Amino acid sequence: MILFEEREQTAQGKTKVPVWFMRQAGRYHSHYQGIKKDSDFMTMCKNPELALEITMGPIDDFNFDAAILFSDLLFPLEQLNMGLSYKSGPPTLEWKMEDVTSLKKLKVLNPSEEFYKFQGDALKLLKNKLPHKKTLLGFVGAPFTLYTYACEGSHAGNLTNSKLGFYDGRFEAFTEILLPELEKNMKIQAEGGADALCLFDTAVGELTLPDFKRFIIPKIKELTQKFKKEYPNKKIIYYSKLTHLDYLQAIEDENIDVLGIDWRHSLKNVLKELGNDYYIQGNIDPSYLHLPWNKLEHYLEEFWNDLVDVPNLPFNKWICGLGHGVLRTTPEDNVRRTVKYIHENFVY
Repeated sequence: MILFEEREQTAQGKTKVPVWFMRQAGRYHSHYQGIKKDSDFMTMCKNPELALEITMGPIDDFNFDAAILFSDLLFPLEQLNMGLSYKSGPPTLEWKMEDVTSLKKLKVLNPSEEFYKFQGDALKLLKNKLPHKKTLLGFVGAPFTLYTYACEGSHAGNLTNSKLGFYDGRFEAFTEILLPELEKNMKIQAEGGADALCLFDTAVGELTLPDFKRFIIPKIKELTQKFKKEYPNKKIIYYSKLTHLDYLQAIEDENIDVLGIDWRHSLKNVLKELGNDYYIQGNIDPSYLHLPWNKLEHYLEEFWNDLVDVPNLPFNKWICGLGHGVLRTTPEDNVRRTVKYIHENFVY
């Protein structure tokens, strides 16, 4: 797995920093747009052959060091009877978990082995197609992020309704049903051939540190412990958006291998503080990929020089990436040039 132990060497014997981007297969890419014009989002996710083709597009075009399954993190909500749809563009639910009485509507619709089979099948195809040196990533939504979608219909805004659910019983009741589903979802992806499973927590940074410690960390640890007990050789990546170093330091989860961070963090500080305990993934600001190439190249040069000026940073524990996903308006040639620049210049 090139993201981890088997990193590529230069001709001069130095080691290259590996790189992959969240949402690297998506709307900014002409390859994706060419497929999307003849299909809809749900079909692209649930047809293993289409998911294979979309996932491989940026690997073939941009030479990322990891492929991440083309899918969506909200499918467990469909499985829990919430009526997931993408017909209007953004994801919508038939109903939201606005109060305690709405918990009665939650139920598991299908055997998990059947419902998530499309992801396992797509990963099996990817494992056969992907070059051996590339890492294959699966993913699920983290418990709190899925919970906020269930409560709010999105993860935007101040999430007041979601936060109140900590104290009226909704969060506990919801996660009691959700966690076994996530565990089975992760298991199916692991069996399909994923080398690592990402837990994406894009909403959790809206919480106070005490709420993060009290409500979120125990659920993350419950999930990671059960998964690692069965799949000790699979990696777990936990990405959180809008969190601060205090949040990351509080996690203390030996079953998490990688912490993904957004661009608000000082990468060198996170590497110094946590690089001995975890791999660190991140954290270029996705907006910078909209710059003219000469300015973007200068930014990447400064970004790297700022790191190499720090003595004894554990570069062997860093996976380069964006602080969130590739934005839909990103010039694809900037993605191509950025990956090439990182491969050629981020060496230690």
